[in-house]
Amino acid sequence: MDETCEVLIIGGGITGLTVARELLSRGIEEILVIEKERFLGAHASGRNSGVLHAGIYYTPDSFKAQFCVKGNALMKEYCRENGLSLKETGKVIVTKDSYELERLFELNERAIQNGVRSSIIDTKDLSEIEPFASTYEKALYSPDTAVIDPNEILNSIKDELLKSGKVKINYQTSFFRLNGDKIVQTSQGAIKFDMVVNASGAFADRVAYQFGVGRDYKILPFKGTYKKIRKERSYLVRGNIYPVPDLRNTFLGVHFTKSVNGEVYAGPTAIPALGRENYRFFDNISLEIIPILFRDGILFFENEAFRSTAITEVKKYSMRFFFQEAKHLLPELNISDLEATDKIGIRPQLVHWPTKKLVMDFVLIKEGDSLHILNAISPAFTSSMAFAKYAVDKLLG
Repeated sequence: MDETCEVLIIGGGITGLTVARELLSRGIEEILVIEKERFLGAHASGRNSGVLHAGIYYTPDSFKAQFCVKGNALMKEYCRENGLSLKETGKVIVTKDSYELERLFELNERAIQNGVRSSIIDTKDLSEIEPFASTYEKALYSPDTAVIDPNEILNSIKDELLKSGKVKINYQTSFFRLNGDKIVQTSQGAIKFDMVVNASGAFADRVAYQFGVGRDYKILPFKGTYKKIRKERSYLVRGNIYPVPDLRNTFLGVHFTKSVNGEVYAGPTAIPALGRENYRFFDNISLEIIPILFRDGILFFENEAFRSTAITEVKKYSMRFFFQEAKHLLPELNISDLEATDKIGIRPQLVHWPTKKLVMDFVLIKEGDSLHILNAISPAFTSSMAFAKYAVDKLLG
């Protein structure tokens, strides 16, 4: 064997690192994290919006509802204890018509059931929180939404793990296959383990298949692109301004976030992507484009919510259409205020293929000494520290 360990974690994103941190706290002595890139944060964990969600959107009693609320508090505490960037600016969710107003009240009910602080406010209250935001009669205010620097947190947890002397991170190490009893083959050789955690994000379904689990699930990638408001107009946003989402899907719509360094981003889109790491045009496209397009086509005809989202989101490649979406939230915005940015992410959305439905919640599958974490999408970063406790409980039985 080239390596041996007590617990092998496949994937060095926020989920893999927080699981390693939790295992360490339970007395596990030999933990190996393998990461296929040269550094942490190359994909979803390092490319997200930086928003710590409060837990408003999620179906009560779902994993997302439970772990987002607890994870929000734990992540804030971690940032304070370690002197990391944290802007507790809150968030407003605004409406544009009477139909969205009804959905706003539904969101508030969800927040109450999830134990999240929120309140329905009028236009006067909104003007005091976000002076340039616009709403139809009412808005929802979430005081516990905050903004962090994802890469700062990833590197802080990495340093904590490595200082323990019990966690090792192997970079540029890709998982290839399960190769016998408790042995995996990687690009850097074989690894023997006692237990394994699949936290490989966009490739979690492929890894799960190697262990004979999760065959009913497929991952479809969606591209999230952003624009940025010109620096001299960044005063238009103080914190976070969101629209009322379509609760049939997991996407939250184009919104505004002021980052920890004062830059204001508008986005993301949720455009069907051509590959799991297809950030730009035709980059990182493989033969998998054929099954991806095939699955997109089937969902387009069989899933009404997917079809509606796909049609709307593809239009957002047009700056003018993107601008019109953004202007509903911020009427003072001019199209000249929006600049291009290299901020792009991929959401690896899980689909339950027998029913052709997008999976709304996190999925955990335990098989023997392996644990597979599927659909670790938003609010996975916010939820990670609370979610890791549950995942480790499940792994250790």
